Amino acid sequence: MNRTRLDRIRASIGIAQLALQQVEDDLTAGNIDQAELAAILRELVDDTDQAGGLTASLAQLLTSAARRAEQVEPDRNGDASCPLHEAAALITDDAGQRLILAARALDPQGAPE
Repeated sequence: MNRTRLDRIRASIGIAQLALQQVEDDLTAGNIDQAELAAILRELVDDTDQAGGLTASLAQLLTSAARRAEQVEPDRNGDASCPLHEAAALITDDAGQRLILAARALDPQGAPE
């Protein structure tokens, strides 16, 4: 195993966790109203700085892992890659859509056309 790669991945995950903690801190602020909460939820799905938002980025990460697993898994039987592909689909199809539904319920006027 390439130790440098694993160290880099651990550092990147740590940075991502800190960023998500900051978002969580903002979500638990006492002065957040329903329109602002809806806007934050929409941002998780469709971030303007990055195509597809956080959920799409996470799904893409899992898809990349699945593609790599297809190449290295024993017998190429899908035991590793299939669950990764399914997890990516669940994030995109299920979690992403539920975030959109929650945002619409909180602030129907703020929903993009």
